[in-house]
Amino acid sequence: MSYDVAIIGAGVIGALTARELSKYRLNVALLEATNDVAMGASKANSGIVHAGFDAMPGTLKAELNVKGCAMMPELCKTLSVPYKNNGSLVVAFSEEEMETVKELYNRGIKNGVPHMKIIGKDELKAMEPNLADNVCGALDAQSAGIVCPYELTIAATENAVTNGVEFKRNCKVTAIDFNNGEFTLATTAGEVKAKYIIDAAGAHSDEIAKMIGDESVKLVIRRGEYFILDKAVGNTVSHTVFQCPTKMGKGILVSPTVDGNLLIGPTAEDIEDKDDTSTTPEGLKTVKTFSVKSCPSVSTRNAITSFSGLRAHPVSDDFILGPSKVNAQFIHASGIESPGLSSAPAIAEYLADIITKAMGGVEKNGSFNGVRHDVFRFRHATDEEKKAAIEKNPAYGRIICRCETITEGEIVDAIKAPAGARDVDGVKRRTRAGMGRCQGGFCGSKVVEILARELGTEVNTITKFGGKSNILFDKTK
Repeated sequence: MSYDVAIIGAGVIGALTARELSKYRLNVALLEATNDVAMGASKANSGIVHAGFDAMPGTLKAELNVKGCAMMPELCKTLSVPYKNNGSLVVAFSEEEMETVKELYNRGIKNGVPHMKIIGKDELKAMEPNLADNVCGALDAQSAGIVCPYELTIAATENAVTNGVEFKRNCKVTAIDFNNGEFTLATTAGEVKAKYIIDAAGAHSDEIAKMIGDESVKLVIRRGEYFILDKAVGNTVSHTVFQCPTKMGKGILVSPTVDGNLLIGPTAEDIEDKDDTSTTPEGLKTVKTFSVKSCPSVSTRNAITSFSGLRAHPVSDDFILGPSKVNAQFIHASGIESPGLSSAPAIAEYLADIITKAMGGVEKNGSFNGVRHDVFRFRHATDEEKKAAIEKNPAYGRIICRCETITEGEIVDAIKAPAGARDVDGVKRRTRAGMGRCQGGFCGSKVVEILARELGTEVNTITKFGGKSNILFDKTK
């Protein structure tokens, strides 16, 4: 099939852009190299919706961050994605760092960031009593928030598919040709033709651009390591707490998550391998040391897991968005590092506007429905709602994940959803089965059995995250 637009990469940028384009009468394909959405930077970042004071005035980062932050609450409500406007604090530990705080405040004013103020030590400690005693003050950015990045990506993809977008998983682009005004993409899932391409391939977006002879995308791959702490640590902080930023990024943060855990990290290490998401003793030690500087009560003894994520830092230090100089029908969406998640709703609009203006005369999709109804969450339901759900479907009465109270019915829903789960990690991201203290130690085998049953396959074909990550192997074959 020939498409009007092929979007390469089903991260949060690709997913939201696909959803935005589904508002028009266009044939759109969302191509993903792996077995599921949100398998790159969108599954492993801080989940922070930044206010927009950090980016340099006049950049796309500054413009789209502030706009995207303002759009996020309503978007999450429409897509039934958890979002919390908890605000952020950039904490200073010296008078010299207070000067940095003032610079960030002034930059935020230029960028149009609302609801900011500089606060002193007494007010800061009253807001966050668990911060270190040697804090001097902070920038208080009240418009900032937190969201689950992979839940947002999943929801956007589901809504895009519901509105006509075709999602193609395990569809890695290996070559691109252009003839007679149309691209031909060679992929691991067969040939795809499209009039326009949006390159939202994250860390691999420079490789995709080179396939059309465009070598302008220059990226540095930066790895960040994190700890997630158990929910039992309670309300250590209510705001997202940053230290003063450096040229390598926003530093080690301490932040609640929308699911009630505490997140600390990330580090910032430039690496060569675009797929190296390993954690290191040195990196995790850095996270521990600097998180305690902000909040002495933080203890990695409460860690339930650690992970790392990769971000594609553009050498230009700004988002790379817009038509390629080699071929105007090839649209760059590269270098989307922080505040990429915060900017994502605005970036999607920006890219869709480029496409629709270039094509001209594109009609609106009169049947577009942007609402994604919330899935049933047993752990959040009232007793009456639980009873009604079990009466309708007994599978909601069978607890599979005890740590997070996830039922068999919810796991089946996740598999059957548009662009649904096809592996264990896909179930995990959609339901939280396996995200608790035991990290799948008790529920993992049950999830494999349910996946095999619902997908009509053998248990030894079920993978952790696609590819060759099989959970079980048949030694007789």
